[in-house]
Amino acid sequence: MRKLFFTLFLPLLAATATAQQADWQRVHAMEEEVLDSIYDISNVSASFFEGSHYLYYSQYGRYQIVDALTGRQEPLIDDADDFVSQYAHLTGDTTLHADRLRFYGLTLPYGDGRCFTWTARGHQLTFDRTIQRLSIADKPKKEQRSGGYDFHDNSKTTTDSLFTMLGDRYNLYVRDNRSGAITQLTHDGVDYGSYCFRSAKDTIMTGQAAGEWHGHIYIDFVQDDSKVGDLYIIDALATPRPKLRTKKMPLPNEEHVRQYRLFWYNADTREGRLLPVSKFKDAEVKLSFAKTGDWLFFTRRSRSVDTLELCKIYLPTGKITSVIQEVSKPHLNINLFNYHIINGGKHIIWWSERTGRGNYYLYDANGRLLNRITHGDNLVADRIERIDTVARQIIFLGHGNEKEAFDPAYTYYYKASLDGRRQQLLTPGNGTHDIVFSKDGKYAIDSYSRMDMPPVYQVVSIDNPKRVFVFAHQTDSLLRCHGWQPPVLVDVPAADGTTHLYGVMYVPSTLDKTKKYPIISNVYPGPQDDQLPRRFSLDDNANQSLAELGFIVINVQPRGSSPLRGRDFYCYGYGNLRDYPVADDKHTIETLAARYPFIDLSRVGIYGHSGGGFMTVTAMLTYPDFYKVGVAASGNHDNNQYIQWWGETYHGLTKPGGIPTNMELAPRLKGKLLLISGDVDDNVPWASTLRMADALIRNNKRFEMMVLPGKDHGVWSPYYVNLIRYYFLENLLQPTTRDVDILHHR
Repeated sequence: MRKLFFTLFLPLLAATATAQQADWQRVHAMEEEVLDSIYDISNVSASFFEGSHYLYYSQYGRYQIVDALTGRQEPLIDDADDFVSQYAHLTGDTTLHADRLRFYGLTLPYGDGRCFTWTARGHQLTFDRTIQRLSIADKPKKEQRSGGYDFHDNSKTTTDSLFTMLGDRYNLYVRDNRSGAITQLTHDGVDYGSYCFRSAKDTIMTGQAAGEWHGHIYIDFVQDDSKVGDLYIIDALATPRPKLRTKKMPLPNEEHVRQYRLFWYNADTREGRLLPVSKFKDAEVKLSFAKTGDWLFFTRRSRSVDTLELCKIYLPTGKITSVIQEVSKPHLNINLFNYHIINGGKHIIWWSERTGRGNYYLYDANGRLLNRITHGDNLVADRIERIDTVARQIIFLGHGNEKEAFDPAYTYYYKASLDGRRQQLLTPGNGTHDIVFSKDGKYAIDSYSRMDMPPVYQVVSIDNPKRVFVFAHQTDSLLRCHGWQPPVLVDVPAADGTTHLYGVMYVPSTLDKTKKYPIISNVYPGPQDDQLPRRFSLDDNANQSLAELGFIVINVQPRGSSPLRGRDFYCYGYGNLRDYPVADDKHTIETLAARYPFIDLSRVGIYGHSGGGFMTVTAMLTYPDFYKVGVAASGNHDNNQYIQWWGETYHGLTKPGGIPTNMELAPRLKGKLLLISGDVDDNVPWASTLRMADALIRNNKRFEMMVLPGKDHGVWSPYYVNLIRYYFLENLLQPTTRDVDILHHR
């Protein structure tokens, strides 16, 4: 543990302190790296004994064994000192210590808890718990297999070795291995649209072709970016001279976007052709890799992202049949949608938001709906964790169905029968859950937590979910002794007065409720993810350490930010990609100020990264008298210059340049704004930040800008974190007036 306890109760300096007088010791004492070293002392590490209903876990250097059938637990080893002594005597290894035992890969040779075995230092060790005795045996050597190894590329040669697919840089050639004859099959391969691996050479070689054989049928799926526009990045730090990086990046509403080709070839009939997979103009096509005999499944999605079809190809003939069509307005939930082909292609598990909330449905191979699998008026079904076709059930993640949950986006696990007749909660407890299954899938270790509660560990019976036993808790007691406190869970109404919004509020550990504190909103609008912490974490996004400077810091999701709360919530911002989240953020701050008199509404700050940087500038320019200080990092201020799928999905198809931009609002800036970007960002290119800067300059606006050389979209670093701290400290904690119009001095 780091020796930082002398900072425990040092008083936070008054809000009138200068930046140089800030209590940086307290700030750094509340950073994640420091807190982790304290918190990890109570860390719980749990695993199942292989092939058993017993599990073992360690905490504070001690191991316990737990019977998942009864919940009964007891020490794995009665006397750790004696155990270490026996171990050292048998192995000669003196590095094992009684107060920090470490075991990996424990097994129970008899299936019960009488003894356990593991491998260490090349030996097989067995500890008999009934007599507390350790024994040793040489680790058995693995049998060496010899002969029969096939050195040819199986994916490019048929299993009967009759045909091999070859390739040059762009095109396919098939070789009849009986005659040695080579025939060229394709002629339209190009750079960024090749039937072969891009690393291929012009020479015709085996292993170059990108597809695979299905019997004597060859399938090659091509993602063609040959007409997509280029993105250019200058790496100024490259040596010996700056280097140009180029990548393909389609922009919203551009004519040329990725195209898809599926080449089918029958070696027996020598027939080859492109299959008509792109029913919709500029469709997105994705192949399934499920093993389904003579059938190959794929999906095709319209460019407007509101129509999706599941199709199947009959491999012997190449005939395509549409199986299921899904239409969802204004757009599909592309984050949660998934499907599974089961029983060799006889059945399909299909995710749909047709009720307004995502659920799973069972179809037959011909696209006939058999039944709904998952149920719950408020349930949003997430990914499937396990499918048991023998027991005919699935285990899946879900959100919004449990009344005990503070936040409807908390994650729970359920099992449901494929016939839809039974669904059961596997993981009770108010928080977000994560589970690890035993190898046989009959039990699971579940840990759940919230931002204000460290993890609780329980063992769950999959067959009998009512048999849940809590076996351990991780504790925050040492953190509290250090002066740390958990953030406050927040539930506030949105600007519509009815929709509930959730989040967290961080306050200084020396909060004086009789004083007034500036408030800073840490924002990220989604829509694909709200980036709100829901598991227990320390100083998430450095917000607690920021609060220690004398701020109230909040992170609350706006409407439109999360795909986990149903279609109406998720699609709130559709067609209004710039402005949709800012009214909720302002209303949240005003609501919290009414609840907590220590919040000062005259000193409001906002900051964020990526979409959060974009939202920061939007908020400051939409409500220029409300937000006084902002820090916007790596912001996509012009979504017409951002990646195609994002803008077209969440705003809709428009004319080129049809998505509103922050640049249009530049004349409205009144507050103090810092723009930050890395110069080699190939996610949100820093051209977006430069365009924002240009718009502000053209409107005579004063602002600050920091370029981080060599940084891509992930700008996080101690320097970046402290840029944010200093900017708010110097401009929000001690607000000063200055001219905003740099030409007219006003």
